[in-house]
Amino acid sequence: MPVHEYTCRACETSFEELVFGDEKVVCPECKSAKVDKRFSTFAAHGESAPAAPAPGSCGTCGDPRGPGACRRN
Repeated sequence: MPVHEYTCRACETSFEELVFGDEKVVCPECKSAKVDKRFSTFAAHGESAPAAPAPGSCGTCGDPRGPGACRRN
């Protein structure tokens, strides 16, 4: 289920809410249903692997200028 960010129009409280289907969202502070969904970015949690280094020149293309020369074209 998605978690959305909201701002209450009545009391200006910002909060996150786990939303199930067409469930109505209410402010946790003042219980108003007059809330606006805020734009938020996607966040992934968990272990992240270190970035792999960019591949270097292969040296197998046979270009007479030497290994990796074909990448300069």
